[in-house]
Amino acid sequence: MGRVAYGAALIVLTAATACGSGGGSRADSTAPAPAGTAPAPVRPAVSWPTYHGANDRAGFAAGFPAPRTLGDAWTAGLDGAVYGQPIVVGGTAYVGTENDTVYALDLATGRQVWRRRLGTPVPRSALPCGNIDPLGITGTPAYDPGTRTVFVAAETTGGRHALVGLNAADGRVRLRRDLDVVPGRDRTSEQQRGALAVAGGRVYVPFGGLDGDCGNYVGYVAAARADGGGDVASYAVPTRRMGGMWAPSGPAVGASGDVYVAVGNGASLGGAYDGSDSVLRLSADLSRRLSYFAPKNWGSENSADQDLGSTGPLLLPGDRVMIAGKTGDVYLLDGHDLGGVGGQRASLHGCVSFGGMARDGSSVFLPCEEGLQRVDVTGGDALRRAWRAPGNVKGSPVVGGGAVWTLDTDAGVLHALAESDGRSLASHRIGEVSRFASPTLAGSLVLVPTMRGVTAVSVR
Repeated sequence: MGRVAYGAALIVLTAATACGSGGGSRADSTAPAPAGTAPAPVRPAVSWPTYHGANDRAGFAAGFPAPRTLGDAWTAGLDGAVYGQPIVVGGTAYVGTENDTVYALDLATGRQVWRRRLGTPVPRSALPCGNIDPLGITGTPAYDPGTRTVFVAAETTGGRHALVGLNAADGRVRLRRDLDVVPGRDRTSEQQRGALAVAGGRVYVPFGGLDGDCGNYVGYVAAARADGGGDVASYAVPTRRMGGMWAPSGPAVGASGDVYVAVGNGASLGGAYDGSDSVLRLSADLSRRLSYFAPKNWGSENSADQDLGSTGPLLLPGDRVMIAGKTGDVYLLDGHDLGGVGGQRASLHGCVSFGGMARDGSSVFLPCEEGLQRVDVTGGDALRRAWRAPGNVKGSPVVGGGAVWTLDTDAGVLHALAESDGRSLASHRIGEVSRFASPTLAGSLVLVPTMRGVTAVSVR
């Protein structure tokens, strides 16, 4: 479940020069390669079409090579910082920048295939709080194979949020939908940080607040049809304020189409439960909350900003869900009936977690502030800590080639740790990255989003 198959050509895209389209957008094509340049080697098509490769957010790449030697493959300097994970379809990588530009890059060489500017990002000075400057495209894009469209969520002048669908082959804008759909709220206080997801013909986009939790916002997830038809649906947390859905991994979507989201601290500090500090299971059309989980002490967690919303749900075999948050507690939940208040199947303490988790089978790798940890689900509903990495190695991980790939985000170093015992297998300096940067595994490359673009590391 959720493993990414390599070697089979799932989708083949033809790279073409972008041409203009409506909506005030601009496309720029790359100049042809210099005469005499050897063609790039033909490589098997790969697929990493969403955050951590699949909608269960497993982050597992089957067939990825074991890390023996790491080297510089290429670096693409782009027009802004890249906070989201690069996605890959066929031989092309797609990334969005905080300058509201989407790039298609040749996977083998890093050469620009096309780019599309979607608007003007919002400077930090125009926002009530926050920590990204400027604020443009932050969440990881998602690809829809049915329409061959790359979807991004862009924030532009005035704090406007829009879902934009781009033709994957040439960058032409296919659709643009307004995502500011919750009435009575301040859109300049909303932030789109979590990854997008495509499932069942819908694109899901989560929203939270800016760093500092300022202003009149409420967490919600929107859903728009991938073909551009119909109205934009949404589910908003029934709290007076806050309750952001901001975890970088975004929604997880189960095989049934149910949508799982993590929710941050809300306005209520006790009494009647207000839907915050939780994991929610929503219907595919977002019309109903099907079940939920919240810790017993959700009110005190809200009061101290110690909530579950700092990671997104990870779906496990056997209809189980894992979540971890700011208190250091890791929870295993029943995926069908999440358990309500205090209804976890099992819990384990010792992991203050931020970002996205990954797994190989029932072994889960968590980005803990104490150091990345492996936690095994054993005996059906038991949790056991297997190992912990040094405290500086705590970035959002992915798994492939018998290794866990993660970052020391403070130092800008990529690490490959042995799945079995956490020992260091290899490392490679990348440069400045964001706190929640997570690598992409594609063919024999590790793609890392940076504050200046994308760096590709070769694995031999």
